[in-house]
Amino acid sequence: MSEPVAAASSPQVPLIRVAGVTKRFGGVQALRGVNLEVLPGEVHALLGENGAGKSTLIKILSGVHAYDEGSIEIAGKRVAFESPAQSRAAGVAVVYQDLSLVESLSVGANLMLGREPRTRLGFVKKRQLMAMVNDFLRAHGIPLDARTPVGSLPFAYRQMTEICKALMGDVRILILDEPTSALTGGEEQILFDAIRTVTSRGVGVIYVTHRLNEVFRISQRVTVFRDGLNVGMFPTAQTDMKQLVAAIIGPGHAALHARERTAAGSASDLPAQQANQAKKNVAEAARPVLTLSKVGNDRLRDVDLIVGKGEVHGLAGLIGSGRTEILETVFGLRAVDTGSVVIDDQAMSRITPALAIKLGVALVPEDRHVQGLVLDHSIERNLTLPRLPQFSRWGWLRSQAAVQQAQSSMKKLAVKAPGSSTCVKFLSGGNQQKVVFAKWDHPRPKLLLLDEPTVGVDVGAREEIYGVIQDAALAGTGVLVVSSDLDELLRLCDRVSIVVDGRIVNTLDRAHLGNAEALHHLIQLSRSSIELAT
Repeated sequence: MSEPVAAASSPQVPLIRVAGVTKRFGGVQALRGVNLEVLPGEVHALLGENGAGKSTLIKILSGVHAYDEGSIEIAGKRVAFESPAQSRAAGVAVVYQDLSLVESLSVGANLMLGREPRTRLGFVKKRQLMAMVNDFLRAHGIPLDARTPVGSLPFAYRQMTEICKALMGDVRILILDEPTSALTGGEEQILFDAIRTVTSRGVGVIYVTHRLNEVFRISQRVTVFRDGLNVGMFPTAQTDMKQLVAAIIGPGHAALHARERTAAGSASDLPAQQANQAKKNVAEAARPVLTLSKVGNDRLRDVDLIVGKGEVHGLAGLIGSGRTEILETVFGLRAVDTGSVVIDDQAMSRITPALAIKLGVALVPEDRHVQGLVLDHSIERNLTLPRLPQFSRWGWLRSQAAVQQAQSSMKKLAVKAPGSSTCVKFLSGGNQQKVVFAKWDHPRPKLLLLDEPTVGVDVGAREEIYGVIQDAALAGTGVLVVSSDLDELLRLCDRVSIVVDGRIVNTLDRAHLGNAEALHHLIQLSRSSIELAT
């Protein structure tokens, strides 16, 4: 690997300069003298595995944490924020992975919260507020309605609302933490266009992502952290995927080549065992673990779908297309109004989550913090929750059995934590996601429903999660996976179904999937055909 290239000298005063910043939490050294510089109008990508120090620096810049040593300058003036309010007043806006919206309020009210237009008597000018928000949304081509309650939106739309909230403010420095984690190609482009609009006004952007292909689409420079240290700064035009992956995970890593494939989203260079699995699925096609026939409800329309034993079947589509609703219907979170659902040869007239779990159905939801985990509980308690009858006797929890199973599942899925009693909220995003998977490790599910399984997960943990998915399929589990990352679907899936407006309009096997760009165009074409037909 070539040495990182030093930043080119510039007559511009950096909007933000971080120099030698350190931060310690008890006995843990989170940052060890890191440096970062962002120029006016620049998109500067910040990369690193979970635990590298990215989130700690973001929280220092946003005023959540104070730094121990070093210095931070905003437009040449040294600062040390004591609160998020001070950071915001200096023009720093942060969009976190964990959203900070008021779900009972509308999109418009959230976007203007704290800066609402008011009358002389202090009353909010609601009509003017909604007009301002809708003008902004139309100008940026963002598919949101100012009047819609945020709590009724899918996660990806809530994420877009959070991003718009930051973009609408008086921003000098915009920090985006995994902003496209639940967005598809079309929504990503809307976001990138909005970023280019604000940078054209001189706003500097710190862009944190685990999707390395985005770095080359949007950024001018890249800084990589590893273990709280700077690995280097790279002008984007003078680096490549291999160099970035090597910087992120370190030289000589045993899984380097496998992770390079993951980062690049290669669908052609599959492991040999997955190729064998694809052949096996042809024979298994006559043995479905899930069959949906003309299924309909408040969000779905005549959905027909078959998932074979040992098959990884993907659902592709735009935000709001109905992908997540298909999973929720199979798991019993949504009623089946019309049609039939057959799980492992058992026809279901009414499905509940408890019945789905009993039949061997497992769900890894889109938002692990809200739907997948109890963050204030231990790993052991989270792993026990879906299987309480299995670990109970006469109404009492068999603690020793629960601990043993938790330790076994943690070892199998390589969950990095001091022990099973560790509180889940203290784990990295990748390890939290592996805990969600581990909840369904024993007994092995017959059908695994995955909604955005690698959201907020770094390049290393993503490879491990892919391995878990492929191992489950090899063991005979049927997998139905929703992902906004089309490269991810191409890497994992034997077949992909395209979902538009609550219905499945096309299903393609691996031989006809092509690349991510071709799949994205097919999704757009399918949506256009439906719109013309209606």
